[in-house]
Amino acid sequence: MTQDKNQDKRRKYSAPVVDGIGKSASRAMLRAVGFTDEDFKKPQIGIASTWSNLTPCNMHINQLAEESAAGADEAGGKSLIFNTITISDGIANGTEGMKYSLVSREVIADSIETVAGCEGFDGLVAIGGCDKNMPGCMMGLARLNRPSVFVYGGTIMPGENHTDIISVFEAVGSHARGDLDLIEVKQIEETAIPGPGSCGGMYTANTMASAIEAMGMSLPGSSAQNAVSDTKAADCRGAGTAVLNLLEKDIKPSDIMTRKAFENAITVVIALGGSTNAVLHLLAMASTIGVDLELEDFVEIGKRVPVLADLRPSGHYMMSELVAIGGIQPLMKMLLDHGLLHGDCLTVTGQTIAENLADVAPYPEGQDIIHAFDNPIKADSHLRILFGNLAPTGAVAKITGKEGTHFTGRARVFHSEEEAQERILDGTVVAGDVLVIRYEGPKGGPGMREMLSPTSAIMGKGLGSDVALITDGRFSGGSHGFVVGHITPEAAEGGPIALVEDGDTVTIDAVSNRIELDVSGEELERRRQAWQAPPPRFTRGTLAKYSRTVSSASKGAVTDLP
Repeated sequence: MTQDKNQDKRRKYSAPVVDGIGKSASRAMLRAVGFTDEDFKKPQIGIASTWSNLTPCNMHINQLAEESAAGADEAGGKSLIFNTITISDGIANGTEGMKYSLVSREVIADSIETVAGCEGFDGLVAIGGCDKNMPGCMMGLARLNRPSVFVYGGTIMPGENHTDIISVFEAVGSHARGDLDLIEVKQIEETAIPGPGSCGGMYTANTMASAIEAMGMSLPGSSAQNAVSDTKAADCRGAGTAVLNLLEKDIKPSDIMTRKAFENAITVVIALGGSTNAVLHLLAMASTIGVDLELEDFVEIGKRVPVLADLRPSGHYMMSELVAIGGIQPLMKMLLDHGLLHGDCLTVTGQTIAENLADVAPYPEGQDIIHAFDNPIKADSHLRILFGNLAPTGAVAKITGKEGTHFTGRARVFHSEEEAQERILDGTVVAGDVLVIRYEGPKGGPGMREMLSPTSAIMGKGLGSDVALITDGRFSGGSHGFVVGHITPEAAEGGPIALVEDGDTVTIDAVSNRIELDVSGEELERRRQAWQAPPPRFTRGTLAKYSRTVSSASKGAVTDLP
């Protein structure tokens, strides 16, 4: 790329630094942070780092950001590292603090847009390592629509005795059941998280990393690398280099994040048995980039895509073990060869999916992490989009088939996660119950908390096959069992879930994709007339602003719809 072209690219976004009345002041400011005369002739590459010492998912990302910066500099750019926030779901789950989790996705997107929009970066690398900062990064990149690459911070290694963060949550339920004493719970707690990296199963972080790679916004292999490894460092350096190539070719996120690319992402998420949160985040990312994606699209794609990966939480293996046999690239090659991926989609390499996969070797013989097409874990999608009189605009379930495909039980209604958790642990909840946890939606929570503590307590108590849980909140990628979330409209907006009463019969059918309340239309209307919206739980601050602006979960729970 010639120097003149470099400057042409820069003028599109950062004219005040290059020419005009702000030239001298801008140069003076940048000299103070290390710019030389030569640097002013180079494209500026912003490196959005989600580093924080709050969580193991992000504690190493400052080092990865430096690698990406070095790659951009070596390729002829001038890098500038900036930070955005992150929170820890693992720490906040089961507390009031979890209300800020999904909110943080919007704050992260806002902050990346704000910094890059103000500073006029020509290209961007965003490095995320946890559930919300990954889609938050992607939404920020999509809003800016400048040449960009996303980098995943990488997966954690297993803890002692093949444990992870979900082992800790489920140990609490096992203790309540009497199967573990406090010393055993403490031993699991002390050893389950051995160092840096995102939660080790096919939970939300690894699911979203895989989806983003399948979409073409990460370099091949980025989603399946250990957090602390030479391959991850090389991935980061390569991302910095790749942005300069994208800048030269004028390839932007809107060229990559197409309708077909989102279909590829959904396909890979299903094949991996990924998190229900992928539905929420992919809807949000599509909305941001201007792609028409709806809940029904997950239904249609799910009819033809099998679950092939035997990964936690419902399976046996961890992401680090998938990394050891080749990551998701061989899986993508399998899907492409079976006509389930769009091979013509453009990626951040400047090549198509098919070109990237051309020389990918198959998985080693004898591995049983990724099943063959003639021996799937499940013949169609585990992500079930349910409709019915309880969810007129949709709900999302993760049903692998191990917990069955049909559940009918009596409603036991709770107005918060904490209420439900207490009744599970004290033995009030029994086989045959359908736990209804409401007023936990995007507006009502606010923030749409994950129900990881209740679902883990149910599993730990040995009730995973005997109790169902439905909510207008959502679930951790580590949740499993007969669970249905994202019920819309949510209770705070007067959705039917607000009208359920203790003892009502609820039926969940993951074959016909229905969720029904066995109450007549006349009775529901009577209850609706008597229902009153609860007052907002927050009237000032971040949560209040979020509650006032957030859209339905069926639309991705975004805050910037026109």
